Amino acid sequence: MFRNNPLAIGRDIAVDLGTANTLIYVRGQGIVLDEPSVVAIDRNDGRPVAVGMEAKRMIGREPSNIQVVRPLKDGVIADFDVCEKMLRFFIQKIDVSRWSKPRVLVCVPSGITGVEQRAVQDAAEYAGARRPVYLIEEPMAAAIGADMPVHEPSGNMIVDIGGGTTEVAVISLGGIVSSLSVRVGGDELDAAIVDWVRREHSLAIGDRTAEEVKIAMGSAWPLDQEMIFEVGGKDLITGLPKSVEIATEDVREALAEPVSAIIDAVKQALDRTPPELAADIMERGIILSGGGALLAGLDRRMQTETGMPVYLAPEPLLSVVIGTGRALENIEAMKGLFSQPGFD
Repeated sequence: MFRNNPLAIGRDIAVDLGTANTLIYVRGQGIVLDEPSVVAIDRNDGRPVAVGMEAKRMIGREPSNIQVVRPLKDGVIADFDVCEKMLRFFIQKIDVSRWSKPRVLVCVPSGITGVEQRAVQDAAEYAGARRPVYLIEEPMAAAIGADMPVHEPSGNMIVDIGGGTTEVAVISLGGIVSSLSVRVGGDELDAAIVDWVRREHSLAIGDRTAEEVKIAMGSAWPLDQEMIFEVGGKDLITGLPKSVEIATEDVREALAEPVSAIIDAVKQALDRTPPELAADIMERGIILSGGGALLAGLDRRMQTETGMPVYLAPEPLLSVVIGTGRALENIEAMKGLFSQPGFD
């Protein structure tokens, strides 16, 4: 799926600058990069020693002179300098153009402020992008990537559950009629597992272990076959290594609060939706995208609580970058969706 042929690469790129992962789409070529949004920094001189997957492998295992940083939190830039270095590394890695700055379209959460938008644009410019940097709202990009008919005069609801935020939007006639952005996503699910294991078993586990537990055991609805797994960490009382057995029911209990927050956001968005569009959504259903959409049983739980049909996007993990890329490929048709005027 991912191709990297520098000779065929154009000058326009689309970036899904996510809390958990950064994906890059090159116009005319497709998705060329999918890396964790993680940077390992040398504490002595501030120099990045690893970026992306290589840096993620260091989490929880780094020596004292190395700091592993995730420059984005809750969908927005938390560490500007590190984010700029990460973007520069990724843009250079794909070798977009050796002779001129690329034109860049970046997707951003719908709920971010003007200051946060400016930070994204500045980071991309400092990383080598041509001015101005264009922005597209994440739920719109996800809807396009999920093959939803966003330009038709009918209601379409997308729920994009990313690493830092959940974006809920109702889209019609190429615009967002109503939207809601809540800072609950994959990171919150991981943190909930860490807290539950600490509280119930006096066991400290790392974020990577929590993520592995979430992927292997996480669910939002009772499973056909419940399972038990062994999880290892550090005993908070003795300080020694320790392992405990936890069941899928336990993980579901740990995830109850953030999952409920996601469901509540969907209910609030439906409550704000005009009646005609609500009728369309009842017919077409709610589409789930993003990594969080892969949580087992989430679609069934949401369908039960909202009374609406709920479906998974064709490629949930790639919906946003595919949609941003399609907007880039069809500039004239899509330019009204950008936060800046269309490309000249």
